[in-house]
Amino acid sequence: MSFTGASMGSVAGTARRAFEFGQTYVVKPKGKHQATIVWLHGLGDNGSSWSNLLETLPLPNIKWICPTAPQRPITLFGGFPSTAWFDVNDLSENAIDDDEGLDASAAYVASLLATEPPHIKLGVGGFSMGAATSLYSATCFVRGKYENGNSYAVNLSAAVGLSGWLPCAKTLISKLEGVEGAVNRATSLPILLCHGKGDDVVPYNYGEKSSQKLRSCGFQDVAFKSYTALGHYTIPEEMDEVCGWLTSKLGLEGKS
Repeated sequence: MSFTGASMGSVAGTARRAFEFGQTYVVKPKGKHQATIVWLHGLGDNGSSWSNLLETLPLPNIKWICPTAPQRPITLFGGFPSTAWFDVNDLSENAIDDDEGLDASAAYVASLLATEPPHIKLGVGGFSMGAATSLYSATCFVRGKYENGNSYAVNLSAAVGLSGWLPCAKTLISKLEGVEGAVNRATSLPILLCHGKGDDVVPYNYGEKSSQKLRSCGFQDVAFKSYTALGHYTIPEEMDEVCGWLTSKLGLEGKS
């Protein structure tokens, strides 16, 4: 399936990039279906690796959808292609956000959630770049639209980000000002961020600052968990935190 996004700095009528997403892996709930979460992998990975891990978690009420990002040239890699939810030019706080790529990926995530039954709670989550895309989706939900102006039509109940960062952080507060319903949506959306202090890919302070930025923009239910010896990967302790948090925030029964 392909999705398009409005080009950065473009004007009406100019060409848009089409993004071809890869294979999607689904982990069906082992018990009563109460929630569906789209989980996004990191740069260069695919949906399979995370679906294998998520299937082992003691969360029988969750259906996991693990898509694979498009292959695209990555500026940070000198144009070398990789599976990525958006382009990355630099891993720094001065990096230029790829609004077009972020919009296309967030829209694709929303399309995967939009077909779920109306009584099912919906969430987004991910690792590294996948975490960044999930947090971007959360901000689109609160704004009620994507950066390109299209409406965001999915109602999110939770967002999780492991070893990631918040895209478009510098401009977020101005984008939320005066948006009808944004305050209520930001207040009610629970967000969990986890980050290792030993992360040598996405520095720990990126995660910490992301949580602070979200709170300063009106997101009141933000939890930030740090792990002293954790690098740019996950560990059972972190996944236990995710399981407990999701069970609590989504009101899961925890029964098979």
